[in-house]
Amino acid sequence: MVYAYIQEVPIDADLYKRIIDELGPEPLAGSLLHLCVRRPDGGLRYIDVWESEEACARAFDERIHPAVDAAFGGDRPEGEPTVQHLEIIHITGAMAVHGQ
Repeated sequence: MVYAYIQEVPIDADLYKRIIDELGPEPLAGSLLHLCVRRPDGGLRYIDVWESEEACARAFDERIHPAVDAAFGGDRPEGEPTVQHLEIIHITGAMAVHGQ
């Protein structure tokens, strides 16, 4: 089942770029959409859609957390930013092929 969330992230665009560079060019397995936008306060907001919650968790364990750790120089803050889970009612477009 498709899994989606919004996450408010207290980092700037420079640190975000370092994380993306650490992830490398290979797509994250199970990721259908990742949108990063700047919030008015200067932080970032992620809007993510995944094939499943399990695919998302696997990507965090195998690729995302190691990339974040490297981008922070091994001194990543404890815990995760708050995640707001989204209840998907309908999905259309390219993602619909994978999801619902």
